[in-house]
Amino acid sequence: MSSSNNPDRDPEHSDDEVLNQDEVDEEIQVDDDDMVMDSDGEDDEELILHNDSIAYFDKHKDSVFAIAQHPVYPALIATGGSEGDADDAPGKGYVLDTSAAPSRPVLPASYNADPTDPSAGQRPGLEALFEIDGHADSISALAFTLPKGQVLVSGGMDGKLRAYAVDEVPEVNWITPCPSPDYPNTFAMGAVDGSVWVYTVDLTDRADPLQITQSYFLHTGSCTAGAWTPDGSLLVTVSEDITLYVWDVWGLAAAKGLGSDNGTALSLTGADQRFAPQPAAARGKAKASSAEASAGGQILASLVTQADTVETLSFSTSSPTTTTTPAAAAAAQATLLASGSVDGSIAIFDASRRFAVRRHIHHAHGEHAVVKVDFVKGQWQLTSCGMDGVVRRWDLRAGASAADSALIKEWKGHRGDGEGGGVLGFVQGETGRES
Repeated sequence: MSSSNNPDRDPEHSDDEVLNQDEVDEEIQVDDDDMVMDSDGEDDEELILHNDSIAYFDKHKDSVFAIAQHPVYPALIATGGSEGDADDAPGKGYVLDTSAAPSRPVLPASYNADPTDPSAGQRPGLEALFEIDGHADSISALAFTLPKGQVLVSGGMDGKLRAYAVDEVPEVNWITPCPSPDYPNTFAMGAVDGSVWVYTVDLTDRADPLQITQSYFLHTGSCTAGAWTPDGSLLVTVSEDITLYVWDVWGLAAAKGLGSDNGTALSLTGADQRFAPQPAAARGKAKASSAEASAGGQILASLVTQADTVETLSFSTSSPTTTTTPAAAAAAQATLLASGSVDGSIAIFDASRRFAVRRHIHHAHGEHAVVKVDFVKGQWQLTSCGMDGVVRRWDLRAGASAADSALIKEWKGHRGDGEGGGVLGFVQGETGRES
């Protein structure tokens, strides 16, 4: 039927143009210079990974919470953490030999005999020597006993010590071995209920090798940290209840008339106004009256340089044998104290000068908490790690005009920077070449 006879056709649009049959197949070319429409960009994010490691170990299926180094064979490393997604996931750990990692090449990778070799530049994966099993919850602390590292002790959030089960505490916070050669294979541990325990492993007693040497219950809050004096004669612990106790574990202080009936050689509590939290205006008054109190001993310094809580401390162990600058030569007689804070900074104090601030490295780990600091033995170099997922090395002989000028090396590869993870601990070789 022709269009002229269509009753539905609008007479006012009778002259409308329509395509001719020969125009139907005509193709319209698009200019090649036309811009393609952008997508919303959500799927176009580029993730840049940085990895400075020379080897890796990826057997852990979840977070790694603890790491320990053998005192005689530094290449032997123990790690511990959690396994699985459940809240009560069992703890798991491994002992590995890092000596299997290749030594650093003399020449860069571009000098490889065959640069096209797909294996060129690949980092080897380390294998576990054996696994640490038996915990019902995450492994939160690890330590080798001293002096020979004959026993590896693991503490877990299940309140147990392995390979020996101990049910005295609800959760283990820390473990530290005693450095005294007179008390080998002895270690101390602190618990979330505030209790402190000292154990000795008797390797000759196969029936009951783990024996309690001492136990203390003066802390009323979680015992968060502990450390032995360098000679292993005293044990120092702190707690969330604002208390610090120095324990006379072996009775050496009592033999000199310095001990007390509760087993302590010194104590500081919130009742002592020198140790209680105070506003800045009150500190001067407390310092002036500090000589009047003697029960808690003498406070050498009150360090309030950083803006948030201090998470880690490290003293320099010994002076280097050689120095490179006059300033370094003057510093060779100094004993330094490094502190890492939740505010992301590292403060360096000179213990030989009434703990004067030698350097304050702001944003050492950005806005993320500093988890651990540790001096390289016999050197003025400090290693640190934080929740930004980076391990950094600082040279404290660097010029003091710019705080960041002390940074000499950093290692990346772990997750962090607010994306979960972070580096929770490290160990380093005696020369500091490996961490």
